[in-house]
Amino acid sequence: MTLTKRFSFLLCYVLPLLVVLAESFGGVTYLIVPLTVFIVLPVLDLIVGKDDSNPPEIKFLNLQNDPFFRYLTQVWAFLQIIFVIWSVYRIVLYPHSVMEFFLFAIAVGIVTGGIGITVGHELGHKNNRYEQFLAKMIYMTVCYMHFYIEHNRGHHTNVSTPNDPASSKKNQSFYQFYPQTVIGAYKSAWSLEKKRLSKLGLNVLHYRNEMIWYSIITILFLVSMVIFGTILSGGEIPIEVLGFLLLQSFVAFSLLEMTNYIEHYGLMRKEVNGGKFERVLPVHSWNQNYFVSNALLFQLQRHSDHHANAGRRYQALRHYEEAPQLPFGYELMILIALLPPIWFRMMNPILESWEKNQKITS
Repeated sequence: MTLTKRFSFLLCYVLPLLVVLAESFGGVTYLIVPLTVFIVLPVLDLIVGKDDSNPPEIKFLNLQNDPFFRYLTQVWAFLQIIFVIWSVYRIVLYPHSVMEFFLFAIAVGIVTGGIGITVGHELGHKNNRYEQFLAKMIYMTVCYMHFYIEHNRGHHTNVSTPNDPASSKKNQSFYQFYPQTVIGAYKSAWSLEKKRLSKLGLNVLHYRNEMIWYSIITILFLVSMVIFGTILSGGEIPIEVLGFLLLQSFVAFSLLEMTNYIEHYGLMRKEVNGGKFERVLPVHSWNQNYFVSNALLFQLQRHSDHHANAGRRYQALRHYEEAPQLPFGYELMILIALLPPIWFRMMNPILESWEKNQKITS
């Protein structure tokens, strides 16, 4: 891996700095965060171009085990906690207009969701408890801890099948998909825990139910932040802290679900026998290789390899040419997904052309 690519993964750390800068000026300067993510970065994608390179097989294990890349994600988990606590501190002690309050929460949510949940997703797939703990800590800050259960044990099993609430169907708009994935993923997480506990001979309301603990932990986090705000304000309970944290959480997990919508749109695994589906292959996820957006998102856009090899660390993910390719990076695709007529006009022909080529080659 080149030094340029190696250090490109530090790009994500620019976003919280932009939020701090915007908070010091106030007003409309908070818009620097969404403008950077959704306009500047896509332009840089087009200027810098794509990176289709794959790690050489002989260097794969060294790259996979390089501690530099592991530390980048682990450090972010602690940064996110500090960042959220700092945002509460600013909300309590510094006056914000209604507009500033909302713009500040949106800017924070873009960081805690766009980067934070991406890092949590990376850490949550690792097989050591420390990194799994850090993933859950990140999800706690955006009130989405059930994602740890549903994504790892549900989505990765049922991806690109009718059984997966996080897989979008062809001609399904994002607005139709959103309640399906938000409500469906939460229900799925409870169902998965019920099934796990049942195998142990335990009731769903048993204290070992992780969903119960995740609910308690999230509530305790929110309460602790309100208490922290109360101390800062000299005894007055700052209800706005709760509203701020819930709003930034909504922005954060909505970005996650927009990404889910993009990653598997219209792709279906073949049913092979009585409700069983073919194994997950790289062709069951959309792929993209724009250098800048892949650097920002820890190569999440190499989603095809991620689903085929879920334990593989982000720096070692491979490009699969045979997988369906998105026309742009996630940042721009998210904006397009918010406009269903444009989304369908762009994506359906790409999907249909890819499906036709698959039939020819199979």
